[in-house]
Amino acid sequence: MLNQEKYKKACEDAIKQQAEKHGIEIRELSVMPEHVHVSCELPPSMSQSKALQLLKGGSSYLLFRMQEKFRLRYPRGHFWSLGAYTGSVGYNTVDFVDNYVKHQEDVHQTRLEAFV
Repeated sequence: MLNQEKYKKACEDAIKQQAEKHGIEIRELSVMPEHVHVSCELPPSMSQSKALQLLKGGSSYLLFRMQEKFRLRYPRGHFWSLGAYTGSVGYNTVDFVDNYVKHQEDVHQTRLEAFV
């Protein structure tokens, strides 16, 4: 679903809206056709797993409300897969992570070209 620009934009908006609602500061966000990368700062009392739950669950809820055709493709109401990865970084590496997330399209294009 995230190949189409309108759905990609809707996904970005839903994630940003949920982040703002829960006090999560998004530093960088990259929505790819099959996955999403986010670099963010969490409130001190929030765990990584809680942030992931809020962002995935809340954005999925919003996407199904904004895009009625999602129900046709995902009749069980599960937009995101069960898998996920979270990690924390220190101040020394946060710029590296932000840069990685910001340039995801370049990273994936390079990997794709390696297989051709």
